[in-house]
Amino acid sequence: MSLNLPAGMQINAPIQPGYENILTADALALVAKLHRAFEARRQELLQARIARQARIDAGEMPDFLAETKAIREGDWKIAPLPKALERRRTEITGPVEAKMVINAYNSGADSYMTDFEDSNSPKWDNQIQGQINIYKAIRHELSFKNEAGKEYKLNDKVATLQIRPRGWHLDEKHVTVDGQRVSGGIFDFALVFFHNAKEQIARGAGPFFYLPKMESHLEARLWNDAFVMAQDHIGLPQGTIKATVLIETILATFEMEEILYELRNHSSGLNAGRWDYIFSCIKKFKKNKDFCLAQRSAITMEVPFMRSYALALVKACHKRGAPAMGGMSALIPIKNDPVANEKALAGIRHDKTRDANDGFDGGWVAHPGLVSIAAEEFQKVLGERPNQWEKQRDENFGAKDFLNFQPEQPITEAGLRNNINVGIHYLGSWLAGNGCVPIHNLMEDAATAEISRSQVWQWVVSPKGKLDDGRKVTAEMVRGMVPEELAKVKATVTAQGEETATYDQAAVIFETMSLSEDYPEFLTLPLYEAME
Repeated sequence: MSLNLPAGMQINAPIQPGYENILTADALALVAKLHRAFEARRQELLQARIARQARIDAGEMPDFLAETKAIREGDWKIAPLPKALERRRTEITGPVEAKMVINAYNSGADSYMTDFEDSNSPKWDNQIQGQINIYKAIRHELSFKNEAGKEYKLNDKVATLQIRPRGWHLDEKHVTVDGQRVSGGIFDFALVFFHNAKEQIARGAGPFFYLPKMESHLEARLWNDAFVMAQDHIGLPQGTIKATVLIETILATFEMEEILYELRNHSSGLNAGRWDYIFSCIKKFKKNKDFCLAQRSAITMEVPFMRSYALALVKACHKRGAPAMGGMSALIPIKNDPVANEKALAGIRHDKTRDANDGFDGGWVAHPGLVSIAAEEFQKVLGERPNQWEKQRDENFGAKDFLNFQPEQPITEAGLRNNINVGIHYLGSWLAGNGCVPIHNLMEDAATAEISRSQVWQWVVSPKGKLDDGRKVTAEMVRGMVPEELAKVKATVTAQGEETATYDQAAVIFETMSLSEDYPEFLTLPLYEAME
């Protein structure tokens, strides 16, 4: 099927029936317009990340920016929020696959963040079918029937939709403008915004977004400028778009108020994206011989650097009249083990109780079965109030708090093997087109897979990377464990009735990236290049 493309644009991917309804000439014209306006700045910002990393590798430690002190000390607040975003006690997230979209919409959560990023494997068909699914869901036209004949339909009352496009570092390799690949984030945003913004406004809730992976306020400024141009392009008043920024990099923690300021007319607050945050800390300080985190299970929201980050986020948001959203525990319900299930639910309850008491206005869950528990815990603290924006924290957090990377132990053989197992399992699933995978009773996405391979890399290169029995974690040790964990993964996948074709490749990729001399910035970048 041929498309009517704007001048200078090429699409190098199959156009399935129905895709032409999303890839219209007018919608793609907005993609091209935003690309031409902002691609040079995107590339400059990505180069700035590389330069900043080089300085950190050389020993520079992050701190608050002197040049933005006036913003931090200024008297300003974000623009007022629409009523649909005042109450967000429970937010559920998941990929743009039809059944998951319906289940999340119907979950009873206040808000649903549909995800073109970390929980979605970015195959071309996943991205475009996801756009079709969201288009239909917004108009209450989406339905799904599984192989057993069970039908899924949207309820009359559904969660408020928020949409997460890809981050600035990701391209959409199938689409070029003037010979350059377009930004994956611009592509996702422009299509969903062009087709749905006015429909969402007519229905009373939208267009609302979540913005991932930012490392500076200048990256927030780029999104803000894209919003301004997009609103002008389709004739919407400035400030119609509202966007929540995920604070999921250690560098963004030092610029939270500046990020809110850059997006102040379009801001709907910040979210504590804990898993990518842990990954970011490992990545940024990978060459620091004094840095070495304990295994993932020991890095809870109660350890010093995570606690400081979370409370500082609440402080920054409420100081500026913005929602502060808690992150997501990876725990999920466990159907076939009542004892383990009760333990998992207690973990969720603890997580949301802490967030509510700390001042967060809501929090994320990964499964519809957890919505009621999260809602209960926020209800206990908030009562009938939709949020607790009025709660002001008075602590002063600085670099010494954000960079207090404890604990360094335990690192156990079981923890090392778990990282290898989860990494291989997730990568195999991702390569097969599924970016959101329950593994060992936790919901894993790209962020948790990044932690798994980054910790293995860190433990091999760091002098502190020793198991609790005294053995140093080495490349040889990891290479010996990879085939053993691959066999376990294949046995698990086979028992679930799924194909194992992608898991040998996944094991090779995991081993290569975990033991590479030069640490790969993102797992998903080389994977995406290898993907169809």
